[in-house]
Amino acid sequence: MTSQSLSSSLALPSIPGTDDVRRRYVVTGVVQGVGFRPFVHRIACQLGLAGFVGNDSGAVFLEVQGAPTRVAEFGRRLRAQAPPLARINAISVAEIPTQPACAAAFRIVSSQRVSGAATPIPPDVAVCDDCVAELFDPNDRRYRHPFVTCTNCGPRYTIIESLPYDRPGTTMSAFDMCAQCAAEYHDPANRRFHAQPIACPNCGPSLWYRGHTGRVDGPDAAVAATQRTLAAGKVVAVKGIGGYHLACRVDDDAAVSALRVRKARGAKPFAMMVRDIDTARRYAYINDAEAAVLSSPARPIVLLRRRPGNTAAPVATAVAPGSPLLGLMLPYSPLHYLLLTQPPGAPTPVPDALVMTSANRSDEPICFTEEDAAQRLPELCDAVLDHDRRIHVPCDDSVVRVLTPDHGAHELPIRRSRGYAPLPVDLHLEGSAAAAVLAVGGELKNTFCLTDGSRAYLSGHIGDMATWETLSAFERAVDQLSELRTKPSRLAADLHPAYHTRNWAERHVDERPLDLVQHHHAHVVSLLAEHGRIGEPIVGVAFDGTGYGCDQTIWGGEILALGRASQRFTRVGHLLPVPLPGGDTAVRNPWRMALSQLWTAGVDWAADLAPVAAATPAELRLIRSQLQSGAGCVPCSSMGRLFDAVASLLGVRHRIDYEGQAAVELEALAESAPRTMPLALTVGTDGVIDPAAMLRRIVSALRAGTPPAMLAAGFHEAVAVAVAEVVGQVAGPVRLVGLTGGVFQNVLLLGACCNLLQGAGFEVLTHQTVPPNDGGLALGQAAISVLTAREEADR
Repeated sequence: MTSQSLSSSLALPSIPGTDDVRRRYVVTGVVQGVGFRPFVHRIACQLGLAGFVGNDSGAVFLEVQGAPTRVAEFGRRLRAQAPPLARINAISVAEIPTQPACAAAFRIVSSQRVSGAATPIPPDVAVCDDCVAELFDPNDRRYRHPFVTCTNCGPRYTIIESLPYDRPGTTMSAFDMCAQCAAEYHDPANRRFHAQPIACPNCGPSLWYRGHTGRVDGPDAAVAATQRTLAAGKVVAVKGIGGYHLACRVDDDAAVSALRVRKARGAKPFAMMVRDIDTARRYAYINDAEAAVLSSPARPIVLLRRRPGNTAAPVATAVAPGSPLLGLMLPYSPLHYLLLTQPPGAPTPVPDALVMTSANRSDEPICFTEEDAAQRLPELCDAVLDHDRRIHVPCDDSVVRVLTPDHGAHELPIRRSRGYAPLPVDLHLEGSAAAAVLAVGGELKNTFCLTDGSRAYLSGHIGDMATWETLSAFERAVDQLSELRTKPSRLAADLHPAYHTRNWAERHVDERPLDLVQHHHAHVVSLLAEHGRIGEPIVGVAFDGTGYGCDQTIWGGEILALGRASQRFTRVGHLLPVPLPGGDTAVRNPWRMALSQLWTAGVDWAADLAPVAAATPAELRLIRSQLQSGAGCVPCSSMGRLFDAVASLLGVRHRIDYEGQAAVELEALAESAPRTMPLALTVGTDGVIDPAAMLRRIVSALRAGTPPAMLAAGFHEAVAVAVAEVVGQVAGPVRLVGLTGGVFQNVLLLGACCNLLQGAGFEVLTHQTVPPNDGGLALGQAAISVLTAREEADR
C-alpha cells in the first residue's frame, strides 16, 4: 500500500452538507517542532474534515469544516491526543462562516510571520525508539546513519535560527533534501512529515574522524577509528547536539586522570554515558522513578547511588573521587548509540560506558563551533569525531536528582539545560501588560531569563562568570534568545556590587530601568514562579552558600516572609552570623569556617580537633589574628558555610576542589549512619538559629568516641527541626512554605524538612522545574522585575 493510499484509508468519507460547521482554532504553547501540524492533518483526514493548518510566529492556526459531530470530535482529539513532545498552553476556538466551495481536503499551508509574542522554542530531545530501530536495521536506508531523526525526536533548540520553525530557519538549511527525503517530508502518512532536521546518507551531514594519523571519512570508518582510539586509552572529542564532549573509557584510571589534568578539573566528578538502562543498573542503584527520568526524552545526567566495590562494572577512581554518587546518562543521539555498539565484524571490543564531559577547561563555556574546536580542542584531546551540522546555540547536558516516592517522586533539577531549556515558565501574570525583562542571573551556575508577556524563558547553562570566555558566551546567548523572543525593555540583576552579571547589566542598561534584587528573595520567588503561585503569601526558607544581604553582610541561612506583593519581603529569621575569615578563601577551606564557628561558640582550638590538625601553624596564627581583630572578616549567616564547618569538624573535608564538595560528602556520611546521635540547634524567639550549643555537643561526642556518621545524621535532623520550629514561630496564618537555595540539593535534608513541615500542617513547595541553586536565580529576578514594573504602571 502506498503512503498516499494509507492516508486515504485512514480517513472517513467527507460528506458536504448544508449543516456543516466551520471552526477556527489557535493553539499556543510548545507546538512547533513537535509534529503538531502533521498530527492535526492526520486527525482531520481521519474525520473527513476539510480545512488547513499552519504555523505563524506565535502559534499554530487551523480551520476545520464538516459535520458538527465530527468537528466536535476533532476538538476533543486536539486536546486529548496531542503529540507527546507538545505542551499546549491554550486553545482558542471561534465559530466562523462555512465555505460552500470548500474542497473535501485538508492541507498544510505555508508558515506566516505575525507581530506579537513568538511561539515557545522546543528543546532538543533524544532520538526516538523508531529511529534507533532504523539505525540498526540493515535493510533500512538509514542503517548506521549518525543523523537519523524524525518528527518525534532530534535537535531543535540548538539548530533553530529563526521562527516560525521551518527548515530554512535552521542550520539544516545547508543540506538540500534528496528526492527520497523530500517525498517523506511531504507525505502526511510518513513519520517524517514536516520533520525539519530530516536527512539520510545521501543528503545529510557528513561525519569524519581526525587523529594523529590523519582524517578518516564516512560514518562506519570514523566511528571505528574513534572506538580504536578510545580502546587505546586516549581522549576523543565528540561533536554532539549542543557542543563537543570529551570521551574516554570509564575503567582506565590513566586516561581519566589525564583528562582531569587537561581540563584542570580538580576532583569534581565526571558524567558517564552508559549503553542502556540494564548497563546503568550495573553501575548504580536505580529505582523505577530514576529509570523513568534516565529514559525520558530529555535524557539528563541523573545523580545515582553508586554500587561500591563493583568488579562487574569497574569505574576508575578518578571518575568521581570520593563521591557516593555517579552521574549517569543514556545515549541521546544516533552517534552515541553507534559509539557504544559493536560494529558488525569489528575486532575491537566496545566499552558499554564512557566518560562524557563537556569539551572545555574548567570554568570555561562548552566548545561548539568549528573555529572554537580548532583553537581549543588540540590541548584537550587526542582525536576528534566531527561533523558539519552546525550548532547555532550551545547547550550543555542537564543534571537532576530524583526524589524518592516517599517525597513525591519528582525530579530535582541541579542544572537545567539540554532537553529542558528554553521551555518557558508561565508566570500567570495576565492583566496589565508585562514588561519584557532580561534578568542576568547570578555569578555561579549562571543562566539568564527573558520574559515575553507572561512567559519566562530561561537560557541553558552558561557557567561561572569569572572568565572572559564565559562572559562572551553569556553575551552571545543573550543576543540569540533576544532575536528569537523580544528585545528587553527592563533589566534585573543581583544586589551584589561585585557580581560580573550586575556590572554587565549596569554597562548595558541604556536608559532602561534596572532592578537590583536581593539574592534570597529571588530564590523564593523563583520557587513561587515555577509553581504558578506568585502573589500567594509564603514563608520561604532560602539556604545556600553566599548571597549579598540588605545589610551588606553575607546571607545564606534565611527565612523570609512574602505577602501578596511578592516583590517585597521581610527577613523573619536567619542563622546566627559568624565571621567569614578571608572571604572566598574560607569558602575553599572548610576548616576556616569550622574554626570560626568554634571561636564563636567559645570552644578552644585543641590539637585533637580535625580542623585544627588540618591547618598549618602559620594558617592557625593568621586566622586567629583575623578573628581577634576582625580584619578580613565579614559577618556571614550562611547555612552552606555551616555545613562546611561541620564537615571539617567531623573530618570529612577540610579543603574543597569544587563548590559543595564538603556538603555532598557530609550528606553521604549521614546516609551511611546506622543510627542518629540526637543534636539540636537553639532557636530564639526572634527567629535566630544559633548553632553554638550543638557544636559544643559535637566536640564532646567526638572526644567520647561517637562515630562521625551518627553525628552527621544528627546534624541533618537538627537543621530540619530548627527549620520547622522557626517556620512555626513566624508563619502565623500562612500555610505555604518554600524550600529553596543550593543547600536544598541535599535530598536527605530536603526530605526531613518536608516531612516535619507537612506533619505540622504546612503545604511545602520544592523545586521541580528550575534548580534550587543559582541556576534558577534569574527566574526569580525576572518575576520580581515584572511585578515592580506593573506596580509602577499602576501608580
